[in-house]
Amino acid sequence: MEITFIELLILSLACFRLTRLIVFDRITEPFRILFLDEKLDVEDISNPEIYYVPTEKSGFMNFTGQLITCHWCTGIWVAFFIMWLHFFVPYSMYFIIMLALAGLASIIEVVVQKFMYDN
Repeated sequence: MEITFIELLILSLACFRLTRLIVFDRITEPFRILFLDEKLDVEDISNPEIYYVPTEKSGFMNFTGQLITCHWCTGIWVAFFIMWLHFFVPYSMYFIIMLALAGLASIIEVVVQKFMYDN
């Protein structure tokens, strides 16, 4: 098994984008909410914060809730999935490249926003 630098870069960007999609993006929120309970932290009454905790104390629902609230944990599983696709699924590189392009675009957007609006 040999991976070129360009392949590594593409796979890394795809992992980054898919991980963010699962853990943070609004479009996957309906999926995440199945495994999480919303908690309201009113310690600072002027600025209450909402955070999410797994719905159950054990089992599959807890495991999935723990997984999708931790980008480090999700990233490991996503990396495994992306590598499996890359090596064992024909034509999966089109999907992987699409994720990589979306990941690169999101990085560029953050950089552009920082330079345009933080000055």
